Amino acid sequence: MVDHYRELVAVLRRHGCFMVRPGKGSHEIWFSPVSGRHVTVPRHARSRHTMNEILKQAGLPKAF
Repeated sequence: MVDHYRELVAVLRRHGCFMVRPGKGSHEIWFSPVSGRHVTVPRHARSRHTMNEILKQAGLPKAF
């Protein structure tokens, strides 16, 4: 399976999101100004469904 982390981070940054702090384990906490929410981003998630759900929580359209 493909690791989509770099592509996900590029989409988040393109929409003004930024990393707030590292989370537990291999996770990061990001803030989305679009939705006004914090979003947890795993560094090793390989599922496109997980990545699309993260984008949904951030208030962004599907990209994977």
